[in-house]
Amino acid sequence: MSPYYSTTMSRRCAMRWAAAHIDPAAELVVTIFDQTVSEQLVRLLPRCHVTSPANLAAASLVGPCLAADTLAIRRTGGGTTALRRSGEHLVETSWALGRRARWHARIGRVTGQLRPHDAGTRILFMGLAGLLAVLLGDLAWLTLGAGHGSAEAFHEAARVVAAVGPATSAGAPPGYLLVSGVAMLVTVVLTATFTAGVVDRLLGPRLVGLVGARALPRSGHVVVVGLGQVGLRLCQELQRLGVTVVGVERDPQAPNLRIARALGLPVVVAHGGDRAVLERLRLHRALALAAVGSDDLDNIAIAVAAHGVAPDTRVVLRAGEHEAIAETRSLLPLGTTRDVTGLGTNYVVARLLGIPATAVVGHDDQAYLAVPGEGYVRWPTSPREECRHID
Repeated sequence: MSPYYSTTMSRRCAMRWAAAHIDPAAELVVTIFDQTVSEQLVRLLPRCHVTSPANLAAASLVGPCLAADTLAIRRTGGGTTALRRSGEHLVETSWALGRRARWHARIGRVTGQLRPHDAGTRILFMGLAGLLAVLLGDLAWLTLGAGHGSAEAFHEAARVVAAVGPATSAGAPPGYLLVSGVAMLVTVVLTATFTAGVVDRLLGPRLVGLVGARALPRSGHVVVVGLGQVGLRLCQELQRLGVTVVGVERDPQAPNLRIARALGLPVVVAHGGDRAVLERLRLHRALALAAVGSDDLDNIAIAVAAHGVAPDTRVVLRAGEHEAIAETRSLLPLGTTRDVTGLGTNYVVARLLGIPATAVVGHDDQAYLAVPGEGYVRWPTSPREECRHID
């Protein structure tokens, strides 16, 4: 039996148990996204090395999102480091989010509070704004025009908004009676509008908040399209670095939406290639857009749409698994491309060959392995069409 095994099936742990039972001394290289399962495998199988393609690719995706000349940004025990290319070698330097980026992120969070982001929220705000306008207008009429006391004026204005009429109508000016009557009829519609917005908020998924961390930022953020394993892991890493993030997912039943909500991540359920969606997310004021869905062609379409909406915004896309990407990359300046599957494959192969790699970084068609004591070592890769194992 071979001394090493590898599997990429994240849910079928029986294969690991069988391999460990047949040869307890064999080392297992396992790719699993679920953190709980990973921890249990490491605890129960000491010779099991666990990672996931999402974890391996996160640093290579974060880097170009935050700086154009950065291959990767990693958090290590000694702090956060950035990897840049110098000739044929990689240079590792300490990294921190710049003051200007932090300032833009703070402004984006503040200006994103109490902003309607969908039809239901807009209805809620329209109803609430209308009710407040009727209340304040009636209050101003009674206090400034009729000379009523503040408490009495507020009580009568509240009765008008509640559509139960002024406190007293005897002796009231005809003009005020007419205006208050119209106001009561209007508040019936406004109350229904406000109630509809509240019901939509209560019964909907509530993936975007009106206030707090899950409110949509307006500047200094990164738009991540596709909340699969790679997208969710990228959002987590950006948040830990102090960068505000907005997720975009087309499937309202995607399993990771629940996790995103628990992480305080604002998520818009929409198609990432829709121009109206990108404009609503203020892409022109974002740091970058990352198209990291599982379909290369969708990611390419999103990247093209992003260039049309905000040509100056950096674009990072996950691609490399589809044959069309090689031709498209040469024809269109899509942005920075990262092959998630290729990075994971290079890492697993290195571990199978006994190389104690701890991370992998990609740049164009090249891969670099982080090897203890040797730094980042270039790992030889071959194009798919030159693979000798495929007829």
